[in-house]
Order: sequence, then structure tokens, then C-alpha cells
Amino acid sequence: MPSPTTLAALRAFAAEREWDQFHSPENLAKSISIEAAELLELYQWGQTPDQERVEEELADVLTYCFQMATRLGVDIDEIVLSKLEKTRLKYPVELSKGSVTKRAMPTSTLPTSPEP
Repeated sequence: MPSPTTLAALRAFAAEREWDQFHSPENLAKSISIEAAELLELYQWGQTPDQERVEEELADVLTYCFQMATRLGVDIDEIVLSKLEKTRLKYPVELSKGSVTKRAMPTSTLPTSPEP
């Protein structure tokens, strides 16, 4: 996960330019998608892309993801580990090892939420 130094540098960069006003969750989600498409484009025709370009596009994707997490007030480590646990339940090793088959999560393993 990003270091506190990296997160602070990202916050300072946006603050110095007064860009936080443009960083709504909607705009950040769009930016993540756009930058991910630019990363994907590097692999579009099966070529081996320039490593520096890959790193730059990956940095753009991660930057917007970190900014969105900050805007939403979520802990990056917490949400990644929470999702990993759900994925662990969906794809148990004994059924998923060495397989790329996508499976539906059994309803018995889905987290439940309290009734309102």
C-alpha cells in the first residue's frame, strides 16, 4: 500500500493547485477508468509495451484510486483486505487453484446486512 509520504505528496500536489474542488467521487471514478483504458491501450495489439509508459499509466491509475479513497474517507488497507477475504470465500483454493474459471459466490457465504 502507499506510504504516508506518498499519500502526503499526492495531497500536497492537488492542494497546491486547488484541484480538490474537481475531485468528486464521480470525476475520480471517470479518471480511473480513462487512465486504466490508457494502460490497456499499451497492450492493445499484443505488443510488449515500453516499460516506462506502463509505469506512467499505472501511476496515473493508482494516483486517482488513492485520491478517491481519500475523498471517500476509506482506509485503503482495510478495503483491500476486506475485499480479499470476500474473494477468498468466493474462490477457495481447493476449487480455484490453477483455474481461471469465474464462479458465482454461493449465497450462503455472502455477508448479510441487518434489516433496517
